[in-house]
Amino acid sequence: MSVLSDRAKSLKPSPTLAINAKAKAMQAQGIQVISFGAGEPDFDTPENIKQAAKKALDQGFTKYTPVGGIDELKDAIINKFKGDSHLTYKRSEILVSCGGKHSFYNLAQAIFDHGDEVIIPAPYWVSYPPMVALAGGTPVIVEATEKNEFKITSDDLKKAVTPKTKALIINSPSNPTGSAYSKKDLESIAEIAVSKSFFVISDEIYEKIVYDGFQFTSIASISEEMKKKTIIVHGVAKTYAMTGWRIGYTAGPEEIISAMNNIQSQSTSNPTSISQKASVEALAGPQDEVGKMVSAFAQRRNYIVDRLNKMPGVSCYKPAGAFYVFPNFSSYYAKSYQGKKIENSTRLADFFLDVARVALVPGVEFGADPFERLSYATSMEDIREGMNRIEEALKKLN
Repeated sequence: MSVLSDRAKSLKPSPTLAINAKAKAMQAQGIQVISFGAGEPDFDTPENIKQAAKKALDQGFTKYTPVGGIDELKDAIINKFKGDSHLTYKRSEILVSCGGKHSFYNLAQAIFDHGDEVIIPAPYWVSYPPMVALAGGTPVIVEATEKNEFKITSDDLKKAVTPKTKALIINSPSNPTGSAYSKKDLESIAEIAVSKSFFVISDEIYEKIVYDGFQFTSIASISEEMKKKTIIVHGVAKTYAMTGWRIGYTAGPEEIISAMNNIQSQSTSNPTSISQKASVEALAGPQDEVGKMVSAFAQRRNYIVDRLNKMPGVSCYKPAGAFYVFPNFSSYYAKSYQGKKIENSTRLADFFLDVARVALVPGVEFGADPFERLSYATSMEDIREGMNRIEEALKKLN
């Protein structure tokens, strides 16, 4: 009898976290590594949010809360959806969890069974397929091409839908590509979802990080029919530089939210009490710091995209949102370094880390091997140095 379950043996660690850990380990050894691996803002959590957490501590708000979050936070989330997307939810349609990843995990456990197909556009966030599979569902990967700005079309979706289709996952703006679906794009998808009666899981965690006047649209706002078929996964981590506070939230049909609440009650119970109070302030308090962060991200994006596109044989889509670039390095896959062939994105990422002391994440982990993911949620100084190192390293391949 095996010690480990089949599900445990089928899983591997999150590659983004693994790359970040390796880079930090090298830095601890005194090796100067430039890391583009981490998917978290390099800014500090805004002071007003930290003060709200301190106040909660001082007031002794350190006990259990309701499993699905305090009413004060649920109301702040409800007001956020109403103000930003003109969506109306009740408290019973909101669940607060221990991060956006936890929100998605609970959702997968609540709605997927063996035989259910879940359409996942690739490139995808690394944890979508494993979490679908852990719940017994079958990931159906549909390529979203660089030519189409890494977005699936209505034709792509129609070809992928079968009678077993339970849901489609949309991450807009996207990790890893930074692509984002326009209202027109979403209207075409919504029409198919309603007519074929499958759910759309809308991961909107990068909603506020958009550039060049892009107008974010939630697919749930397309129509009342579509709202009934949409489950929104969201959180405070990216917008407010609160990755370590671990607060995510879900909005959707009451029956689904209730089931997720039951699952959470048997696993983690409530999210951290202090983090919930901080998140109330994040959502309901001043939003000035968000604009400052997005402005800095935009400057970094412009620089890194320009540098990458000037490198021979490299193409890089200019992201509409989030804080990642996803350049195509595949023209280098036939080349070698010191007799060692660069065959794929994993080998190239190893090469960059070993030779250039630059950490990035192989595209294969996101379902797109020609590419590498770089997070520009780091200083301009590091971005400039990192681009110099990558440029010099590529010249060593022959």
